[in-house]
Amino acid sequence: MAIDESTPGAGEDLRADNDMRGRAAVVGIGVTDFGADYAASRADRSRPPRDVTDVAKLAFDRALADAGIGPQEVDGLAARLLHVGPGPRELAGVLGVKPRYFMEGGGLHPIPRAVRALAAGECDTIALSYAAVSRTSGRQFGGQTYGGDGRDSYYYYHPWGFSAQAAHWALMFRHYMTAYGATEEDLGSVAIALRRYAMMNENATMRSPLSLDDYLAARYIVRPLRLFDMCLVNDGGVCVILRRADAAKDGPHTPVLVQGWGYAEVTHSKMHYMVEERLRPQMQQAVSEALAMARTDLSEVGHFQAYDASSVHLVNQLEGYGFVKPGEGLDFVRDGGIALGGSLPVNTNGGMLSEAYMHGWNQLVECVRQLRHEAGDRQVRDVHTSMFSFATTDSAQPVVFGRAEED
Repeated sequence: MAIDESTPGAGEDLRADNDMRGRAAVVGIGVTDFGADYAASRADRSRPPRDVTDVAKLAFDRALADAGIGPQEVDGLAARLLHVGPGPRELAGVLGVKPRYFMEGGGLHPIPRAVRALAAGECDTIALSYAAVSRTSGRQFGGQTYGGDGRDSYYYYHPWGFSAQAAHWALMFRHYMTAYGATEEDLGSVAIALRRYAMMNENATMRSPLSLDDYLAARYIVRPLRLFDMCLVNDGGVCVILRRADAAKDGPHTPVLVQGWGYAEVTHSKMHYMVEERLRPQMQQAVSEALAMARTDLSEVGHFQAYDASSVHLVNQLEGYGFVKPGEGLDFVRDGGIALGGSLPVNTNGGMLSEAYMHGWNQLVECVRQLRHEAGDRQVRDVHTSMFSFATTDSAQPVVFGRAEED
């Protein structure tokens, strides 16, 4: 069976499904060497780009080792090799697996589809593979070199110069500043907080201390957003392995159950919802679905990993999902709310601003580490429920994970 996300209505299978609660568990995680690879690319700008399949295989092999299984046990495969590379059927040969289930066009958020495939018996063990070689391949993001899908793709309006991802984040924050009296200095607290986490993460790309003076001295990307407000551009791979929950108990780690998810998207007035509402209505709908499916509430979420494509988008999600009230997100960050020991530790790996930009997949991995209680110096004490958010400029897709109860 194969699912193509380009099919009309395919987004419906991202909506909450109460029958799928706790049906699958993450049993293996693997990532590549984000920090070391970035340092190597900086040291030798002339080195050729790595083959994206090699990157994917390294993450896959590490996930297998983490799960304590062999490749012959993987009978399902979803792959997202960004911008270049083969689909899952071709990748299977590189990985050395022979799946009976392939997820075609699995998109950036394949967890719900993978859980359904496991629950339906279409596979018993599925590997979700992501890899990108954006940095060493010289890929350009935005500006005059942007090669996207048309004049107004992804809300970029080339005739007016609105051709970079940073542009819509900047517009969001400019409106936020006007609505709530926030300043650029206030926003700097986000990048600084995440950098502190990255300094505790040996695999993070950016580990140097970051002060407010450093933040303010950095160049503007799109005013009022500066360099450290934007996610990284780097190479890397991530692999997450899932099994049916009833078959996940004998592995080397505590299983991490997929307890709930939700989905909501903007269907009209996109600039209004993106800039003025900052997707709050969509986030409220999606998180309500996810928490109901997980049979929990927001107060039980002890750890949050959000898609921080920019610093302001992290604030959008803190407020949009209801962790804090609208307009209070920056105060919450500045006062230590997202820090270790705060009321809601957030992006404890350093996020996409400081660990790596893996389209959120590294955020999934951090949820798993935290719920296994294997995050080392950045471990959130006694955490049992974690929420991941893949939120773009037109959709919200939260997933609730829970630590399996020990017998």
